[in-house]
Amino acid sequence: MSDIIEPASPETRARLKAQAEQPVSLDEWQRRLAIPLSAEEIEHTQALVRWFCRRYPTVGDRFAYVRRTYTRWTGRAG
Repeated sequence: MSDIIEPASPETRARLKAQAEQPVSLDEWQRRLAIPLSAEEIEHTQALVRWFCRRYPTVGDRFAYVRRTYTRWTGRAG
């Protein structure tokens, strides 16, 4: 969890946005769903969930986190 993530360049952000907005066919979606998760991916996800639940132990804490993060992501102030 100590990896530092650098902000993406404008070019990288534009490329990722284009990829994220590209439609995926039903066949492609089903093909991707059929790929099983590795043991490493499962453990990493479980570690993230454990950390999140320790950091935000109550429903109120989790909602407060979501509100703050949504505001930060959307650039809304106040």
